[in-house]
Amino acid sequence: MFMQLLRSGFWAPVVCAFFLWAAGGNVQAKSEGARAATKLDNESCLKCHDAAQEKIVVPIVIDGEEDERDLRSIDRRKFTKSVHSGMQCLDCHKNIVDAQKNHQLDASKPAASCIGCHQDLWARAKQEGKAKEKPGLETVVKNIEAYKNSFHARENKDIPGTPLAKCDDCHSSHAFDVPPKGSERRTVWHKSIPETCGTQCHDTQLEIYAASIHGEEVMGKGNLDAAVCTDCHTAHSVTGTSGDAYKLQQVETCGNCHQDLMASYLDTYHGKVGNLGYAYAAKCFDCHDSHGIRAIDDPKSHVHPNNRMKTCQRCHDGKERPKAAAGFATFAPHAHANDFERYPQVYVAHRLMIWLLIGVFAFFWLHSGLWYYREWQDRKAGKPHHRIDTRGLDLDEDKLYFERFHWGWRVAHLVFALTTMTLVLTGTTVLFAHTDWAPVVARALGGPETMGLIHRIAAVFFIGIFMTHFVYVMQKLLRDKTFKWFGPDSLVPNWKDLSDCLGMFRWFVGKGERPKFERWAYYEKFDYWAVFWGVNVIGWSGMMLAFPHVTAAYLPGWVFNVAALVHGEEAFLAAVFLFTVHFFNNHFRPDKLPPPDIVMFTGTQSLREFRHDHPAQYQRLVDSGELEKRLVAAPSPAMRKASVVLGLALITIGLSMLVMVGIGFFTQ
Repeated sequence: MFMQLLRSGFWAPVVCAFFLWAAGGNVQAKSEGARAATKLDNESCLKCHDAAQEKIVVPIVIDGEEDERDLRSIDRRKFTKSVHSGMQCLDCHKNIVDAQKNHQLDASKPAASCIGCHQDLWARAKQEGKAKEKPGLETVVKNIEAYKNSFHARENKDIPGTPLAKCDDCHSSHAFDVPPKGSERRTVWHKSIPETCGTQCHDTQLEIYAASIHGEEVMGKGNLDAAVCTDCHTAHSVTGTSGDAYKLQQVETCGNCHQDLMASYLDTYHGKVGNLGYAYAAKCFDCHDSHGIRAIDDPKSHVHPNNRMKTCQRCHDGKERPKAAAGFATFAPHAHANDFERYPQVYVAHRLMIWLLIGVFAFFWLHSGLWYYREWQDRKAGKPHHRIDTRGLDLDEDKLYFERFHWGWRVAHLVFALTTMTLVLTGTTVLFAHTDWAPVVARALGGPETMGLIHRIAAVFFIGIFMTHFVYVMQKLLRDKTFKWFGPDSLVPNWKDLSDCLGMFRWFVGKGERPKFERWAYYEKFDYWAVFWGVNVIGWSGMMLAFPHVTAAYLPGWVFNVAALVHGEEAFLAAVFLFTVHFFNNHFRPDKLPPPDIVMFTGTQSLREFRHDHPAQYQRLVDSGELEKRLVAAPSPAMRKASVVLGLALITIGLSMLVMVGIGFFTQ
């Protein structure tokens, strides 16, 4: 019956299905047996991926078009010496499931990832409490975080889905091994960095670098002190070179090796702008180039004497900035005051300014200290001021104040004070750009360019007030036929001033009476004539720096070096003198406490105060009968209150600037 059913065809489909199932099962069994027989270890992988074997080509899509690339091969010798030599291929390539030419990939398992592997290892180490035992892992994880924010981690637009550079592109994970410092292999490894960066991606830069002074030292002479790619661009925090942060950082990077040159560069306006946090001024690579740096005496160097003008005119091109003139080529951006042979003008100018600073401050700080001591001793002893003898004087009881300054002098003094403080603030912000406070002030004032404009406008007011005063005084005195140039009303120094100065020092130490000053005491005359000195020294040097293209058209470049030095140090002298000696003489002597002295705001002072400060003038006016003509009513309460507020405000601003200048000076 079975045979009949079989012959009838009834079981044909069933039998066919059975044999097909049996055959399929047999095929599957054979496949699993084959996988088991093929052991996926390093040796089986290297049968194809060994560098000694024929290269494997794999398809790739670039810009939407199919292309090919060589699959990276493994050098057995290098792999056995690498940090990963104890690992199996499948420890990283977990998604590969067979040893076929075109691997089948297990989508449920991650592809090989340096980042993922090292982060997992670090997480496991922390969980097991072994983090302190594996500092190298922590370093790698920090480098990973730096890499993620770097330029290299950005997507490669030519190959979507891949970064511009992966860990393996630089480290070659199959051969990665950083030799210990000081070893011969370390030298070989260090020398290979330019080639690694260049052959992988930056071949043009490598060609330029190889011909540079850095390239010759590293690749030609094996000098490890010379810069390689990672010294300037870092290894993992690589950023775009067009950003301000990178440009500003590069100055410090160059300075790590060239410390003396960086120090002199930071003394220039270019360097100070960078210290304030602005990247538009010239930096090392703007003048010396970046990859193609050459020695100064190399005819191809950007800073060779024959090429300097062209280099300067890249920025000073006559468009955004006035075009560089001949003197630019002989400006010394690295000049300093300690090398007479190379920079004699700067050497001499600096020492003259130092002696001027020492002389002025030594004399007047000693003068102020002794004066304070003597007046404090007199006040502590209760020694009163001399009483005013008004016998025989026909005085109006409502007019017991002496008019010392006309309103024009008072207005000029106020405007002069405000412009001076503006100049000090904007000037010292640049002069002490290295401080923490300078960038804050620069940002508040709109940046160095705006700050420079404010500085120049204030300078115009400063010089304008000075010239107006000078012309007014001169024409008035020249028309006055009775004026005596060395008389008691004159600001011209005379022999009495020298006698009064010596007499003050005798009084300071208790060896004589306090000198009787005329209309202008010797220290007031010094204040007055110091402005003439300052306007000329600071003014002319400032004009040279403000119009460099004009200066350079007629004068050599070293003039800029001297002008910048003199301008800054004379301004420092003026600011410190103003906020110490001048403030002391007029506001902080024991006889003037509490501050402020408001005579320069009200224009008047009491007869008692006038008699104490200028007894010789007082007696002269009494004897001539002119005192009554100069007496006025006391300033109104509102006027006094406003003068006190204004005086305290100016003193506070001045002392704040003194602190800022002090911080700048002592942190240079």
